[in-house]
Amino acid sequence: MSEPDTPQNSQHASPGSVIMALALVGLAVVLVTGAYRHVGTAYWGRALAQGPAKPDSGPLLIREGERIIVPEGSPLRAKLTVEAVAAQEIRRTLVLPAVVEADPSRLVKIVPPLAGRIPQLKVHLGERVTEGQPLAVLDSPDLGAAYADHERAKALLELARTNRDRLRDLTKIGGAAAREKLQAEADYLTADVEHHRADARLRQIGVNPEATDPSRMVTITAPIAGSVIALDVGAGAFWNDPNASLMTVADLSSIWVTANVPEKDTALIAKGQPVEVTFTAYPGEVFKGEVLFVSDVLDPDSRRTKVRIAFPNPGMRLKPNMFANVSFFAPPQMAATVPTTALVMKNDGDRVFVEVAPWTFVPRPVEISYQQGNSAVIKSGLAAGERAVVKGGVLLND
Repeated sequence: MSEPDTPQNSQHASPGSVIMALALVGLAVVLVTGAYRHVGTAYWGRALAQGPAKPDSGPLLIREGERIIVPEGSPLRAKLTVEAVAAQEIRRTLVLPAVVEADPSRLVKIVPPLAGRIPQLKVHLGERVTEGQPLAVLDSPDLGAAYADHERAKALLELARTNRDRLRDLTKIGGAAAREKLQAEADYLTADVEHHRADARLRQIGVNPEATDPSRMVTITAPIAGSVIALDVGAGAFWNDPNASLMTVADLSSIWVTANVPEKDTALIAKGQPVEVTFTAYPGEVFKGEVLFVSDVLDPDSRRTKVRIAFPNPGMRLKPNMFANVSFFAPPQMAATVPTTALVMKNDGDRVFVEVAPWTFVPRPVEISYQQGNSAVIKSGLAAGERAVVKGGVLLND
């Protein structure tokens, strides 16, 4: 049997073991060195292929107070478009909503001459009527009283005439005093005036004062030819308001188109100015006209001015309360304009970047009169001929 290892025996390795250990260490060194050389060769190969490192291209822009400088080589130069501010002849077109209205001078409100009941209504809303055509029948007790008043005045006139003639004859033969004759003449004149008043009253009502068969019925007729555009009564109603109308008849052979112009645009509108009107009811059709008048009064609530255009209306194609759009063409004027892309918003205001030296800009506040299409008309802050950034100015905005 072999003896077990003792501490003394383990401290002395055999020569073969030492040689084996040294061989393993050498192999490991060789492997590590080869891997390092492979990695280094790959790294420097890529570095040589990429070439030398590029230097820093510099800032995009330089700010010196309000001045903004876009240096040479900055990629911003390719994104900015600088042009001279143009002076163009501008003809502003103002488009506003409008509505069709009846001409007030061709409109009549039918007010009954007496209080009473309406037993018959002879027309309908929207119906066309001719002058003198019956519209309604009114049964009025007041008409009977007016006839009685007329008969009384007629009888008193006849009595006064007889008395005057008798006293004239007596005066000729000395049978009557001059004072009695004068009194008879005065009574006759008074009775004649009263008779004329009662006669005129019946004619105003619309009945014949000399009718042999007086009636309480009054036929209300159309004073003009036109259309019934409002109807405020029905058959069987009792009417006792002397200021309220039964209906409204309008001559629509000529109508108004009324637009409300904002206060700020009132100066652009004048009498005789050409306009074009389009109606929702007739898309694609343009009606040409001119401004009939501009109101001298500004509405205090809406801050707008009424402007009216008159149109002939054959065939009654244009009807009250139709909607329309009116295009007002202001006189041409020269003005500085820039594309709307040149405007940059800053603190609720517009500004433009103006070129004061090659590729050097300063922001300048501008006031815009109005925009038309893709152009903005400059009111102040920029003059024609100055160069400004018209595209890409937002890139300079701080």
